[in-house]
Amino acid sequence: MKLSRFTRAGSVVAVGALALSLAACGSDPETSASEGTTSPDSAESTLSGTIDGGGASSQESAQEAWRAGFQTTNPDTTINYDPVGSGGGRTGFGDGTYAFAGSDAALEGDELTAAEEQCGAGGVIEFPGYVSPVAVAFNLPGVDTLNLQPEVIAQIFAGEITAWNDEAIAADNPDAELPDSNITVVHRSDDSGTTENFQDYLHTVAPDVWTWEPEGIWPIKGQESAAQTSGVISAAQSGEGTITYADASQVSGLGTVAVGVGEEFVPYSAEAAAAVVAESPRTEGTAESIYTVDLQRDLEGTYPIVLVSYMLACGTYADAATADVVKGYMSYVASEEGQQTAADTAGSAPLSADVRDAIMPSIEAIAAG
Repeated sequence: MKLSRFTRAGSVVAVGALALSLAACGSDPETSASEGTTSPDSAESTLSGTIDGGGASSQESAQEAWRAGFQTTNPDTTINYDPVGSGGGRTGFGDGTYAFAGSDAALEGDELTAAEEQCGAGGVIEFPGYVSPVAVAFNLPGVDTLNLQPEVIAQIFAGEITAWNDEAIAADNPDAELPDSNITVVHRSDDSGTTENFQDYLHTVAPDVWTWEPEGIWPIKGQESAAQTSGVISAAQSGEGTITYADASQVSGLGTVAVGVGEEFVPYSAEAAAAVVAESPRTEGTAESIYTVDLQRDLEGTYPIVLVSYMLACGTYADAATADVVKGYMSYVASEEGQQTAADTAGSAPLSADVRDAIMPSIEAIAAG
C-alpha cells in the first residue's frame, strides 16, 4: 500500500491548490480587527472587560495561545476559557453561563434552540475556528506507527478485535513486532464532540461494524474511560497496550495510526485534514451567520478523521463592553494572525480565505442590543 502524497514534499503546495492558503485580508485591520481593538499598526487598545467562555477541550492549546495573543495587545481585557468539553460548552452557551463557547460538533436541535433564545435578535454566530486531525493513538513499546484499515479501526474500538497480533492488524504491518497481548480501548467519559466526530467517521466508513448512531456519548460499556482530552491521553500513556482517539495536538509520546483511505495509508497532518474541509460542502439551510460543513470522510489523499471545532458567539449582547470584547476576540481568532498562532501552537489548519470572507461580516456586526 502507498503512503499519502501529504507525507511527501510539496504537501503544503497541494493544500494551497485546494484554496487553504491564508487570506491576505486577514492582515487588514479593517477586516481582521473590530473597532476598538488593536492591529499590528495600532498604538493602543481601547477595549476593557472580562468575558467567560468554555467548551471543547480539543481547543485548549489553541485557546491558551489565542488568549495570550489577544490580551497582549488588549491588556485591559481578560479572556477565560474552561475546557469542560463540547457538551458542557454548548449547554453553558445556551443558558448564558458563557459569552462564547467552543464545540467539536455543530449546534442542533434543542441546543440550537436554546442558543437562539439566549442570543435573541442578533442570532447565533458559528464558524470553524479550529480544524485539526483526530489521531488514533496507542501505547505499544517499540511500535511508533501502524497502518490500519477503516474496518479494522472500527472492529478494535467495537471490541471485536482484542489482541495486538490479530491477523487483521498484522496483515498491513509486516515489519512491526506486535505482541500477543490484549488491546485496551480508552474512550471519553464526558459528552464530547471529539467522540461524536470519531463515531461519525466509524459509522460512515464501516457501517456494518459500527452500527451505533454518532453522538457525543460513547455507546459501549465496560471499556476504560476518562474525562476530557487530557484524561484519555493520560490513561493511554499510563497503560501498555492502550488505544484511544484524541486531538492530534495532544498525543505526544504515543504511537499513531496511518489510516487506510482507498489505496493509501494516510498519516495525520494538518494539511491532510484541511483538505477534507476544503472538499466538503457548507451545510445547507443555515443562517448566514452559521458556517458549518458536511464532512466528506472517504476522499483519497486526505486524512478522514478530522475535527472541525466551532466557535460560538451571539450577534448581540445586553452589555456593550461584553459585545465589544467578544467582537474583538472572535475577530482575532478568525484573523490570519490568530489562525497562524493556533497552527504554530497546536498544529491546526488555518481557515481558508473563502471561510474567513464568509464569516467576518457576522463577527464585525456583533453589538449591544
